[in-house]
Amino acid sequence: MSASNLDKKPDVKPPPGLKAIIDHLLQVYPDQPNPLQVTTLLKYWLGGQDPLDYISMYNNKGDAEKNVPPHWHYISFGLSDLHGDERVHLQEEQSHRSGMGFELTFRLAKTEAELQQEQDSPEKPLRPPTWPANLLQAIGRYCFQTGNGLCFGDNIPWRKSLDGSENSMLQSLLVAQDPQLGCIETPFGTVDFCQIVGVFEHELEQASRWNGRGVLNFLREDIQTGGEWLVTNMDRTMSVFELFPETLINLQDDLEKQGSDLAGVNADFTFKEMKPTIKQEVDFQSLSERCATEENNRPMTESQMKREEPSFPQSMSLSSNSLHKSCPLDFQPQAPDCISLDGIEITLAPTVAKYLLLAIKDRIRHGRHFTFKAQHLALTLVAETVTGAAVNVHEPYGVLGYWIQVLIPNDLVPRMMEDFRNANLDENTELSQRLQFDWPDKNLRLILDQPESTLPITTATASVTAMSLDAVPEIM
Repeated sequence: MSASNLDKKPDVKPPPGLKAIIDHLLQVYPDQPNPLQVTTLLKYWLGGQDPLDYISMYNNKGDAEKNVPPHWHYISFGLSDLHGDERVHLQEEQSHRSGMGFELTFRLAKTEAELQQEQDSPEKPLRPPTWPANLLQAIGRYCFQTGNGLCFGDNIPWRKSLDGSENSMLQSLLVAQDPQLGCIETPFGTVDFCQIVGVFEHELEQASRWNGRGVLNFLREDIQTGGEWLVTNMDRTMSVFELFPETLINLQDDLEKQGSDLAGVNADFTFKEMKPTIKQEVDFQSLSERCATEENNRPMTESQMKREEPSFPQSMSLSSNSLHKSCPLDFQPQAPDCISLDGIEITLAPTVAKYLLLAIKDRIRHGRHFTFKAQHLALTLVAETVTGAAVNVHEPYGVLGYWIQVLIPNDLVPRMMEDFRNANLDENTELSQRLQFDWPDKNLRLILDQPESTLPITTATASVTAMSLDAVPEIM
């Protein structure tokens, strides 16, 4: 990528999708018609590594009345459909979204040195830091290669300083709606502007356990934590829960009373039917292989296959609260019959150990569901009161197309909670050894161990994806 001012030649019209975003930004920044941009040298559809064609960088003066500090505003171009000719995004029937339906933004507070320089030398325009553009490009690359989108309230455990420094405490991200840009209509559909907000790990943990939007609302309340426009300040040294301890108390009370809005995580798993009786043999590997070839997985071109995987940390996870957008829930065989199993053994990746107690205590106990979504399959734990499920108290285990459903009966919930607590599966647990849980009267076994790979998939996937809202279709 290179940083330059985009030359908009009067005789060359930008493609319709690009023009719609440019026109929208001109309404917000009429004094900056030609902002500094980070531009991809080799476009994605030509075999380049970076899917975002441009990232514009605006000088935002803030709003003193709203306690919004002066900052740099970064906006991406490329996750939505800019061209409309399927060079990047396939046209989906009955879809109201443009491309993936969103673009990324980021707001970075100006440093004291930058503010002083602007005051001392107003005639010399500053150049904004370019590391936020690299951050947005990495997130965009992940979205393209996995098909996972972003929704407001999602969270991204980045696990390292956002700007690459060694001293910043901001090492995680939440996703909000950009307060200035909102959502627009383009000739190819709607585009949401998803603002990436830098947060502390403790803030992200509470967002994962409770509600991402709720934590964002806490951050909006004070200029120290972002203010109304959620401006990321890389020099922030205290979390919102350290600055305002009462917010954590209120959050924990709500979590106990209302449960969590976290609908699931992205995690590898395998399953098999537990004998003695096999009603219909289910082959996990065959199921995965068949799903991998279905229409919901767009074939990769040779140039895409050669692209490098995103440079995420090993523990990087990117959240999406729309399970049905990224297989298997988005594409099921016509009129699938649910295969009922007598019993089930599930092996889950150790990285999701800390979510098991949350799934049972803060989801199933409150009459909700929780999903573990692998690359091509999904496993949903269902409470008795959930409607629209393919399983029930008489037939609690089933396979519906590429969707495995497991009903957790009310009388099993306290037993599972106690077993998980005894195994120290709390939110801080880093599992280092294989664990096995058995409930023989329910013919149910749960193993925490590294599942064997079933497919030679090279596409980069996140180890844990947190989905913050109830968005599983057909289940209410």
